[in-house]
Amino acid sequence: MAVRTIRDRLLRLSALTAIAGLVLTGCSVLGDKSAAASEPGVTSDPCPNAVDSRKGCIYLGVLSDLTSGPFAALGKDIHNGQLAFWKAVNEAGGIGGKYEVDIATYTEDTNYDLQKHAEAYRRIEPHVLALSMSFGTVQTQKVLPEMDAANMVAIAGTLWSGWQFENSDKGLLLESGYSYCSEAIIALDWIAEHQAKPSSIATVSYQGDYGGDYATGAKKWASANRVDMVAQIDTEPNTQIGNQDAAVAKILNARADLVLLATGPAEAGEIMGKAALAGFPGRFLGSGPTWNGGLLKSPAASAITTRYNMTSPLDGWDGISAGAKKARASATREPSTWGYSAGWMFSYPMKALLTRAVNEGKLTRKGVRQAVHGLRVDYEGAIPEYIYGAAKPDLSRQRAVMEAPDQTAPLGAKTLATDYHGPTQDRVTLTEPCVQP
Repeated sequence: MAVRTIRDRLLRLSALTAIAGLVLTGCSVLGDKSAAASEPGVTSDPCPNAVDSRKGCIYLGVLSDLTSGPFAALGKDIHNGQLAFWKAVNEAGGIGGKYEVDIATYTEDTNYDLQKHAEAYRRIEPHVLALSMSFGTVQTQKVLPEMDAANMVAIAGTLWSGWQFENSDKGLLLESGYSYCSEAIIALDWIAEHQAKPSSIATVSYQGDYGGDYATGAKKWASANRVDMVAQIDTEPNTQIGNQDAAVAKILNARADLVLLATGPAEAGEIMGKAALAGFPGRFLGSGPTWNGGLLKSPAASAITTRYNMTSPLDGWDGISAGAKKARASATREPSTWGYSAGWMFSYPMKALLTRAVNEGKLTRKGVRQAVHGLRVDYEGAIPEYIYGAAKPDLSRQRAVMEAPDQTAPLGAKTLATDYHGPTQDRVTLTEPCVQP
């Protein structure tokens, strides 16, 4: 009886051990599948063209205007700057010494088109951990609900003021530097301080796009400094309306001392050239995306050289910061726009974010999203240090680089001032986006 009892117990123990083994094996398989399903864009296999084949790969997506949209020259240079940045990161050991980063495999050309942007997002969404670039304000807004549902963090290829508020960007967009709204305020302070305070201003901008944010900033500056805002002129890319004749006619009718432009480069050149030819005596001030050194080879070159100033959120091609020097050293030739430097600088937050996620053992979309809050980013002097997750932007820390057209300068842009911060920024409070796209 005792022998049978012992034997029965051994059989039951053996069976339980076998069942436990099956359960554990099943859990392991299910766990692996679950982890894989929750970590799209992360693999233990090396990246294509890996520097170190022993490292895993993080795939990031790119949605940008790369060929035929109104900002194709800028978008392409931004992309090249980002490619160079991640190449340097991979060559320096990658992320946490465990992963390299690939942004080439899932790159989509959106042509700055709303529908194309949305379609491209849906194509690459299952395959990437995050987006290395989402170019365009309203384009990004169109897919933001889908990004929110997927925990998809993205580098903002746009300076819309809404990205600086969590209730607008859901804590998903990694913005850098000032907003378009602040850009106008800072630039107008510089004009008033170093040239002449205008008695009246007007804006020409893309309706509902980044231009609306810029135009609202100009309006805030005018109100704070008791300057007349005589016209807010909406326009669209030439691909949609053919030419800028209507905008030019409104400029001539408004008779402002200074006209602020937030359009594409081709449209800006046409506006300045035609307005000057028609007898407009005033000056022009442009947002960063409005500028392209190629304008100095256009028929409007004379008007542009003598009447135009522009701004940049970052230390440019002739910059002396460590960040600017690294961007410059990475290029095989001088780019056509400031976009190359922007692509390099705007990538710092994603590197810091991925590094934090790896170090915390949370390299999933949800983990990456959680790691955004409180993230501190050092741009090596090219852009002021930034902390993500604040309730509202700290306008006192925002700085601009002021420039003027110069055929002999790199990218056709001569730096007039770096780290400029005007007095109006300290008198303006932003508790919500300057404009909704």
